[in-house]
Amino acid sequence: LLTTGKPLTWAGKVLPALHGFWLVLIPLLLNLSFFFSPCCPADSQVLQEPGDRSHWCVVAYWEEKTRVGRLYSVQEPSLDIFYDLPQGNGFCLGQLNSDNKSQLVQKVRSKIGYGIQLTKEVDGVWVYNRSSYPIFIKSATLDNPDSRTLLVHKVFPGFSIKAFDYEKAYTLQRPNDHEFTQQPWTGFTVQISFVKGWGQCYTRQFISSCPCWLEVIFNNR
Repeated sequence: LLTTGKPLTWAGKVLPALHGFWLVLIPLLLNLSFFFSPCCPADSQVLQEPGDRSHWCVVAYWEEKTRVGRLYSVQEPSLDIFYDLPQGNGFCLGQLNSDNKSQLVQKVRSKIGYGIQLTKEVDGVWVYNRSSYPIFIKSATLDNPDSRTLLVHKVFPGFSIKAFDYEKAYTLQRPNDHEFTQQPWTGFTVQISFVKGWGQCYTRQFISSCPCWLEVIFNNR
């Protein structure tokens, strides 16, 4: 299930040195808000509720049972999701306001680093682990449709996995999974946890017990 990740690039911006009056005036004139937002430049998508079909997925960030921030609507073929990425362009978790004071949540949050990249390709949606720690993924299209429960798949740093397959998703039926009897489920949803796993092989049975995790909801085209 693990394959070598493809080389990744992102466009860095080199900003001229500004001083005094010009440091304030030029950004106002040009409306370049990234002068004051080094984590997420202004040309990245803003957090918004999905209101049309132009997006191919939306992303929600959770800390345990609490969603942090709004849904992030994705139109571009790929999206970087990170906590700390120099001159990064995408969904910056480090800029979200969180009231969670849990030491474990704060510890895991600090380990997200370069995070992951979601990429929509012809054969489905791939997840690339760009961080220094494992990520854990649960997707209905990763397992046998007849299996009683869905497995949680561990993806090591530097590796990638095809986390979602559109063709398989169309044929899915609701799995007999205890976790999904406790909360809404759709075959077009993928769950991703940073650093900490959950499920049958872990002390945490449900992803809502994980410190930092993502919910990715795909359009059915």
